[in-house]
Amino acid sequence: MSATAITQRLRLPGGRPFHLILLSLAVSSCGDWLYNVALLALVFERTGSATWVALTTAARVLPIVVLGPIGGVLADRYDRRRLMIASDLARAALMVALAAVAAAGLPIVLAPVIAAAATAASVAQPPCVAACTARFVPDAELQRAQALRSAVGQAAVVAGPALGAVVLLASTPAIAILLNALTFLGSAAAIFSVAAGEAFRPPVRESDAAAPSMFAEISDGARALRGAPAALTLIAADVLCSAVYGLLTVTLVLVSRKIGAGNGGYGLLLAAFGAGGVIGAIVTARISASAQWRRALALALVGVPLAALGVAPTLPLALALALLGGGGMIVGEVLSETALPRLLDDAVLARAYGLVFPVSIFGIVAGSLIAGPLLALFGVTGALAAAGLFVLFVAALLLHRPLASGRERAVSVPA
Repeated sequence: MSATAITQRLRLPGGRPFHLILLSLAVSSCGDWLYNVALLALVFERTGSATWVALTTAARVLPIVVLGPIGGVLADRYDRRRLMIASDLARAALMVALAAVAAAGLPIVLAPVIAAAATAASVAQPPCVAACTARFVPDAELQRAQALRSAVGQAAVVAGPALGAVVLLASTPAIAILLNALTFLGSAAAIFSVAAGEAFRPPVRESDAAAPSMFAEISDGARALRGAPAALTLIAADVLCSAVYGLLTVTLVLVSRKIGAGNGGYGLLLAAFGAGGVIGAIVTARISASAQWRRALALALVGVPLAALGVAPTLPLALALALLGGGGMIVGEVLSETALPRLLDDAVLARAYGLVFPVSIFGIVAGSLIAGPLLALFGVTGALAAAGLFVLFVAALLLHRPLASGRERAVSVPA
């Protein structure tokens, strides 16, 4: 391989604007996971109740599921640079308020309320980032860019909780939450460093056209997705991987105890899935096989380790399976993220993403809810085997469903 080719492979996709967006995402994502550890530690310390911890977790997740479609509409109505900066500043202010609750001993019920408000303030961020990525990155580099975004997210899953644990050992939840406020200010500064311009502006609308209702714009996004069956197939595979992750958040506790690793093994297994995601994202950026084979391979890399985890006899083997499964999950995510801007019109991309992202998050919730009945029926070994076989069955079905290729616009909506 020539020096030029090596340099081209090592160079980050896109230009400076995308790199700054990526920096913003890395800083805020790491802070978010750090803050999640501090928030749950604060709630449990003050209440001693697992129910309170569960309610707080739900308060963090539900706003993105319920309000995500509105975030997509906002990203198609207003300047995306301003939206991202406003989101970061609002969340920084809310983190300061939450730190005050922790430091001053204010009623703990304020913690999940503020956490929910912080999530609500972030709903426009994912569709803004997705739409801006499609504009700032050439089509030839789009898969590498999406893989890099996924790698950053997965690295934050590994680094954020670890950093949170270190901070809590040395200080208090209030200090950890204030550190998260600083990450949002850093994120806002990175976006502010990108010059304002056309790439951040929403799709152009006809000046004499009546402004559509919020519901009508959400319907446009849904109609665009329905008109792109290839995108729907990839989204379904991504949601299935999210459901598997939700299932694992419950079952890995039992897997860890089964192999004699205790509660510490649970954290290691989750971290291994995150590390596998980073590796998977890096590998995906260099895969040149057809999308049809890539999505089937992704699900196979999820299904096989999932089924095998239930019979893994040792922690090292379980960690190896977790690495493999985490890599498979991220391949599905990257394929879905890459397909949307290629198959949907720019005028409706943010609204469509505003629907897709909450559905993916809901998949995690659904997977965690399914875990209980599966464990009750089959035990941990049977539950993981059944889930793994179902994923492999879906992978086999997807091999017979070819995808459209190229930068086709499946559905266009009126300006």
